[in-house]
Amino acid sequence: MKHMVIPDTQVKPGVPLDHLTWAGKYAVAKKPDVIIHIGDMADMESLSSYDKGKKSFEGRRYTKDIEAATIGMSMLLGPIKAEQRRLKEGKKKPWNPRLILTLGNHENRIDRATNNSPELEGLISVQDLPYSDWEVIPYLQPITIDGVTYCHYFTSGVMGRPVSSARALTTKKHCSCVMGHVQRKEIDIQYSGEGRRITGIFAGAFYQHDEEYLGPQGNQHWRGIWMLHEVDKGSFDEMPVSLDYLRNRYGS
Repeated sequence: MKHMVIPDTQVKPGVPLDHLTWAGKYAVAKKPDVIIHIGDMADMESLSSYDKGKKSFEGRRYTKDIEAATIGMSMLLGPIKAEQRRLKEGKKKPWNPRLILTLGNHENRIDRATNNSPELEGLISVQDLPYSDWEVIPYLQPITIDGVTYCHYFTSGVMGRPVSSARALTTKKHCSCVMGHVQRKEIDIQYSGEGRRITGIFAGAFYQHDEEYLGPQGNQHWRGIWMLHEVDKGSFDEMPVSLDYLRNRYGS
C-alpha cells in the first residue's frame, strides 16, 4: 500500500494556495492508495483566542475563513477529481484513494468557540468546513491504517500535552505513528522484538506563508508532504517531498 500524507496547511484568507494544486497533481502522478490530511487544513484565524483583542484580529470573519478553506480544498482535490473523470471516460482502471482527514486544533476552534459562547450554537459548526469528500476523524482520535497510526498529535502524560519528539512517539506509543501540529520535520526509527520497523514521524507543515508568531527564525522550518511506500503492518519506506520540489515540478 502507498500512503500520501499532507501536514498542516493552515489555509486562511490572503495567503498563497497554489501549492495545494501541486500536491493534487503529485497525487495524480503517484496514485497513492490512501491520502491522509493530518489536520489544521483550515486555519480559522477568526476564532483564534491567541489574537483575540489584538489589532491583528480586527476584520477577521468566520465566513471568510470558510471561503478560503473551500477554495483551498477545491485546489487540492481538483486534479484528483479531474483524473478520476479522465479514467472513467476512457474506461480505464479507476483510482479512488481513501481520503482521511484528522481534525486539528485549528478546526477545533469551532467547537471551542461554541462551548465558550453558547449563543453561537447552531450558527457555526465543523460541518461548515469543506470536508464532505473525506472521512473526518474527530480531534485527537487516532486512526490506524495498514498498521500506521495517524493523529493530528499524540498526547503524553496526565495533562494530555503533545509528545515532544518523534522518539517519544516510538517509545511511548510502541507503534508506527505520524502526526502534524508542530512545524519541524523529525523521524525516529526503532525495531520491535521480531525485527519489524517502528517509525515515528513529525510531518512538518505544508504552506508557503510565514506565521508572525514564529518570528524570522521559527519560519525556517521544513515544508512539504510525505509518501509512505510499501506500507505493511506498520512498516514502510518514508519519502519526504519538499515544497520546493513541488514548486519546481508543477509551478508555472
